[in-house]
Amino acid sequence: MSTPKSKKSQAVLSLSHVSKVYNLGEEDLIVLGDISVTITSGELVAIVGPSGSGKSTLMHIMGLLDQQTSGTVTLAGHDASSLTEVEASKLRNKYIGFIFQQFNLLSRTSALENVLLPTLYNEDGGDKSVYAKKLLTDLGLGERLKNYPNQLSGGQQQRVAIARALINDPAVIFADEPTGNLDSKSGHEVVEILKKLNAEGRTIVIVTHDLELAKMANRTIKIFDGNIVSDTQKKI
Repeated sequence: MSTPKSKKSQAVLSLSHVSKVYNLGEEDLIVLGDISVTITSGELVAIVGPSGSGKSTLMHIMGLLDQQTSGTVTLAGHDASSLTEVEASKLRNKYIGFIFQQFNLLSRTSALENVLLPTLYNEDGGDKSVYAKKLLTDLGLGERLKNYPNQLSGGQQQRVAIARALINDPAVIFADEPTGNLDSKSGHEVVEILKKLNAEGRTIVIVTHDLELAKMANRTIKIFDGNIVSDTQKKI
């Protein structure tokens, strides 16, 4: 597995007084209330809550996939509060990696090509094919570089997604229900990979309703009805 650049414990992502409100004509639907939270480098954080609690919306705002109604968002020292869609995409591609429950791999694209997709938008234009092959090999897929998603098991597809999330050496990785579509054995393997990545210094935020999965985290943020109701650190 790759080792990230040395990073001191500092704020990677910060939300200050963030809200998300949808106007439904005569009334407003408050999906997120007054949210303030900071993620520091090297943390393994679980954001937990039942369906409809607002945790996915929170992740989308943290990951610059959606824009807040009010408040400020800072990513890797950059004010991301009012970016255009193009600006948000560039910042997201540079600093964030995503692992989704549905894998989100392109079906007509090989494992290696799927991993390299985020590099197509890199401004430096560097070729990361060798690095992509190393990532896949480290994840046990060295013999599967040319395989298409339908030729891979669910666990293998999720490992391709993990390699894709790592390819641009992101400041933070978001894992949205990363074991939700996997059998127990494959799910356990993915959990161990995420633990190893965190031990190497990667900052990881897991979004889940699975309290067992959340136990792997060093910090747990519980959200309910659009508000953070607790933010606890695991005692060492």
